[in-house]
Amino acid sequence: MTSIRVGMVGAVTETYYRALGDGRYEPTVHVQGAWREDEQHMGGPSALIAHCIDRHEPRPEMLLSRISFDILGIIGLGETHVHVETTRPGRTIELVEATLTTGDRPAVRARAWRLQTSDTTEVAGGGTDRLIGYEDPAAQPAWREQAETWPGGYIASLDIRRPVPYEPGRGAVWQRAAYPLVDGEESTDTARFLLHADTANGMSVREDPRRWMFPNVDLTVHLWRRPRYSWVGIASEVVFGGDGVGVTSATLHDELGPVARTQQSLTVRKMPF
Repeated sequence: MTSIRVGMVGAVTETYYRALGDGRYEPTVHVQGAWREDEQHMGGPSALIAHCIDRHEPRPEMLLSRISFDILGIIGLGETHVHVETTRPGRTIELVEATLTTGDRPAVRARAWRLQTSDTTEVAGGGTDRLIGYEDPAAQPAWREQAETWPGGYIASLDIRRPVPYEPGRGAVWQRAAYPLVDGEESTDTARFLLHADTANGMSVREDPRRWMFPNVDLTVHLWRRPRYSWVGIASEVVFGGDGVGVTSATLHDELGPVARTQQSLTVRKMPF
């Protein structure tokens, strides 16, 4: 397998993963994490798992309405395998489970509900207002502190815009990815959209990540319609408790409006020096 040149962003390939066949994928430096150089940022595995679920016994009439990820440990920056199975088949409701493995060790387990769609436009409503800047996200100010706040190939691969200044623990961004998700396999808008969901925890940080660690141990995304992938808007709020635990909550938007809500459980601790 081609070795990944840690720190050499853009030197490997113009995609996040290469498909190797039989559920195996080769990650590139564009999924490299921020806390460690030898791990994947959860953004890539989240999208890859959704991509594999979309390809598993596909049912176009079903909507991926909820997907939850439990992060079991370090997601190594090496060959990655995703196994998917249907654990609760049904005509209108279906539960699918997936396990992502790196280095012969399960790193992420996911469960996804797929629900049959129908026309409910007559009663559709609720949710939050459109995110500021939806008319033209590209015209919003770039996040100047992007590389300084978060190192690693994954964050470097994102075009991040801030429509308004943020305060510690609360703010909003627009993002889009520089590369396709998988080389050799077509991805849905939903899978590409979920590439961004995990970043909610790092877009409006409550504390300097060079002094404090606050990685998430899980990620849950509830969607109420299919997203249209172009720019992804994230309005997030980060709460730290006094016992080393926190929560990040976010609403995800596409350019049509809000489309999903997310939650992440955080383990908060001082950075060792």
